[in-house]
Amino acid sequence: MQDLEQIDTSFFSAEREAELDVVGTTVPRVDARAHVTGKTQFYEDVSFPGMLHLKMARSTRHHALLKKVDTSAAAKVPGFVRALTHKDVPNNWYTILRLIGVEPNDEPVLPEDRVLFAGEQIVAILAETAEAAGEAAAKVKIDYKDLPAVFDVEEALKPGTPAIKPHGKNHFVYEGHHCRRIRFGDVDKAFAQADHVIEHRYQSAPIEHAPTETTGCIVKPEGDGRFTIHSNTQACYFTLDNAALIVGLPFNKLRVKGGTVGGGFGGKVDVIVEPIAILAAMLTQRPVKYAYSREEEMQVSSPRAAERIYIKDGIMKDGRIIARKVTLYVDAGAYSRHSPYGTTKAAAHMPGPYSIPNVWVDAHCVYTNRTPSSAMRGFGVTIGDFALESQMDRIARLLKMDPIELRMLNAYRDGDMKAHRKKAEGCALVEVMQKAAEMTGRNLPERFRKMSSLNKEGV
Repeated sequence: MQDLEQIDTSFFSAEREAELDVVGTTVPRVDARAHVTGKTQFYEDVSFPGMLHLKMARSTRHHALLKKVDTSAAAKVPGFVRALTHKDVPNNWYTILRLIGVEPNDEPVLPEDRVLFAGEQIVAILAETAEAAGEAAAKVKIDYKDLPAVFDVEEALKPGTPAIKPHGKNHFVYEGHHCRRIRFGDVDKAFAQADHVIEHRYQSAPIEHAPTETTGCIVKPEGDGRFTIHSNTQACYFTLDNAALIVGLPFNKLRVKGGTVGGGFGGKVDVIVEPIAILAAMLTQRPVKYAYSREEEMQVSSPRAAERIYIKDGIMKDGRIIARKVTLYVDAGAYSRHSPYGTTKAAAHMPGPYSIPNVWVDAHCVYTNRTPSSAMRGFGVTIGDFALESQMDRIARLLKMDPIELRMLNAYRDGDMKAHRKKAEGCALVEVMQKAAEMTGRNLPERFRKMSSLNKEGV
């Protein structure tokens, strides 16, 4: 280890500090000029001789057994090259977050005996042109045996509701529990002591990312046995590692070229198109392009999860919230993808940026026969914040209290213990609200002007 005298401290010098002048200024994006002049290269700007096109025959059912899949009519379409089913996939079962220890593998690349949502990909068709691939995919004949479908998160958890998942449960299991739980203090005792108890339900629908550029990739076989994946993925390493595990190749046989995304917002992290395109390129030794149509993007790309949140609060007359009980349901759709992680984030975010001494949270990651949900801009937190802040406004109206003052009264201070037992540090929430009040001409009472995130003065 270097002595302190030997360490270069020029980075921390006054001259260096004077150069750090970005905050508070408008700084042009480094890629802006290339974007507006059309010089930015996206994955679709790449083209290779002999490139095949991949289209999917998709499920028309929400939940059904696959009795028979017949590709004979598809094979007669001019330009048809071959079809791929689950039998062609070396390691068909996976879940994206297995790379960080999330189990079980619950999603097939291509389904084996059943489909769990409308639009699920069943058979991959390779053809010389996109038109031929689309025509052939439309001619794949699939015989179904319909099964009961479940679309409501609470209905899915009721006793007697058929399990749609291979592991026999319509929910993700967290360390042996049916949900992600937080227990902090004694909410029942606090509710008994509260001057007011209010409870409300909040609901969101799935939210589609609707990127300008649809999900897609082009995979090119290289002469040295490697494969280059030109992709608009937002998660190059998730893509590389999961794809390698699925197709049975060493990681160093794949090279992902990404980074330029024509809109993603979290929606292009799910490693759906790349594994099957890589497999197609392996089997044909030709470049393969797999791109969603706009219809596919809207129907089968992962949306932000729908959530249902029940919040029950115990409040004192002076505005202090002394108990908060939250029951939260995240609709994962048919498969896990990023939803178990998002549900954990949702639980940890409760009870919001507020110091409440008694907190009870049950956060359920629920499986239904809807399109699988996944990441989207702060997923696991955004809808929770909508519910929490709506609840805070309801409390303010109940108490006839200024909503900013209510929030300042209950805001975290540095050193407060959060409900998931992490200390709050660097909060500055009180100061932000004070500045917002000042900038909008709101005259806070002196007690609230003196508050600080460093102590509980004025509380």
